[in-house]
Amino acid sequence: MEFQHRPVLIAEVLKLLDPARRRTVVDCTLGGGGHAAAIRELLPTDSWLVGIDQDDDALAAAAKRMAGYGNVKLLKGNFGQLKGLLEEWNRPVDGFLFDLGVSSWQLDNPQRGFAYQHDAPLDMRMNQQAVLTAADIVNNWSARELTGIFRAYGEERWSSRVADFIVKARELKPIETTGELVEVIKAAIPAAARREGGHPGRRVFQALRIAVNSELENLRLGLEAAIDICATDGVVAVISYHSLEDRIVKRIFIDKAAGCICPPELPVCQCEHKPEVKILTKKPITPGSEELESNPRSRSAKLRAAVKLGF
Repeated sequence: MEFQHRPVLIAEVLKLLDPARRRTVVDCTLGGGGHAAAIRELLPTDSWLVGIDQDDDALAAAAKRMAGYGNVKLLKGNFGQLKGLLEEWNRPVDGFLFDLGVSSWQLDNPQRGFAYQHDAPLDMRMNQQAVLTAADIVNNWSARELTGIFRAYGEERWSSRVADFIVKARELKPIETTGELVEVIKAAIPAAARREGGHPGRRVFQALRIAVNSELENLRLGLEAAIDICATDGVVAVISYHSLEDRIVKRIFIDKAAGCICPPELPVCQCEHKPEVKILTKKPITPGSEELESNPRSRSAKLRAAVKLGF
């Protein structure tokens, strides 16, 4: 398969990041290089584009796509380790982009095990060298642990019932493929409920993917690090695709934009706390009708951004 990932909200991202003014922009979720190529084209010739991804397929595709551009540095890693990855970068970084979630390539490649539409090995690792797979979780975690992630990461109404059905099914034989898991989920969720809210496996598969890749923990770590590293007047932009991600981004931006944090009963500020960022998007930016028509997978995208303040 050819690696393809259509960049979402590209015009809006470029407007917020304003690459023509930047010295270094870090694309923390490189994918196939769609956003990165558009950013690199607008960067000054002596500026740099740094791309990070943990997926070998993505890095190979991006390297091919970016081969014609100068001043491009590609790094393998998870943005949860952003400070370590950029530790030796000695130029100011004044732009960060996070395009969260799973790419079209990962969804459409059956062997990666992300999609409930294909029968494939239960994998879901974004980093193919990682140890934990979805099969490990499904076949080894307790019913209580499974219920917890289905509820917290998938917001699945039938979390405990699905977990119980999984535990019973794996007593007969390991659940090894996405198709086998889908059948267990369908059996667990009542027929009336299956007729609502799309594919019955959607929420469970989302929860497993988030757990396998520690996505929410890495988002917190990576976004905090980006804000800390970002130079004054630099911009941090994040595209999220579900409410769990968007709530984390919104909360971190609000916390970092806060001024005084003294108790309200104090008449005079004593904390001397200064806001670190100014939020650029009062409400998240979402795709317009034209983009939704040409790329239906963009429908859940929400873009938020903040600019780093000086002291």
